[in-house]
Amino acid sequence: MVDDEERVLTPEEMLRVIEEQSHATTKWLHGDPRLLYVPWGVAWLLGFSALFLHYGLDGRPYLAITQMQAVGVLLAAMLVAGTVSAYGIVKMNKLVRGDTSARGAMYGYAWLAGMVLVTIIAIRLSPLLPAAERGLLWAGGSLLVVALLYMLGGAIWLNWPMFFIGGWTAGVNALGVLLGTGLHALLTAVLLGGGFIAAGLWLWRRQRG
Repeated sequence: MVDDEERVLTPEEMLRVIEEQSHATTKWLHGDPRLLYVPWGVAWLLGFSALFLHYGLDGRPYLAITQMQAVGVLLAAMLVAGTVSAYGIVKMNKLVRGDTSARGAMYGYAWLAGMVLVTIIAIRLSPLLPAAERGLLWAGGSLLVVALLYMLGGAIWLNWPMFFIGGWTAGVNALGVLLGTGLHALLTAVLLGGGFIAAGLWLWRRQRG
C-alpha cells in the first residue's frame, strides 16, 4: 500500500499545484494592495480636500482654513501613508531574495530621492511665485514623482494595474495643473484620493479570488 505522501501526483494535480504556487508567488511579489494604495488614497482625500476648501473654485475659501493648515493636514496624512506603504514594501521584500529584493530596495531609494528633489526645487522656486501657484508647484511636483514611480514600479514587477494607476495619476495631475489650483485640489481629492482607495480594495478582492 502506498502512503498518500509517497503517491505520485497525476498531471491534473501537478497542474493545480503549479497554478496555486504561481498565484501565491504573484500575490507576494505584488504586495498587499490595501497597504500600497489605500493609505495614499486616504491621505490625498483628506489633504487635498483641505486645500480645496482653502482655495475654492473662484479664489475665495469655502472654509476658514489657512494654506499652511491645509498643507499641514496633507503632509501629516502623507507621512502616515508613507509609513504604512513602506511597511507593505518591506513585508513584500522579506518574501523574496536576490535580484528582486535588490530591485525593491533601489525602488525605495528612488522614492526618497524623487521627493527630496521636488522639495528642494519647490523651496527654491516658491518665493518667486504667487501664493496659490506655490501650492500648485508643491502638489503638482509631488504627484509627478508619484505617477512616474508607480509606472516604473509596474514596469519593474510587470504589474499592469500599478502601471495604469501611475498613468491615471499623471493624467489627473496634468489636467489639474492646467485648470488651476482649486480644480487641481478637487480633482486630486476625488479622482486620485477616491480612486486609489477604490483601486486598492478592488485589487485586494481580486487577489483573494
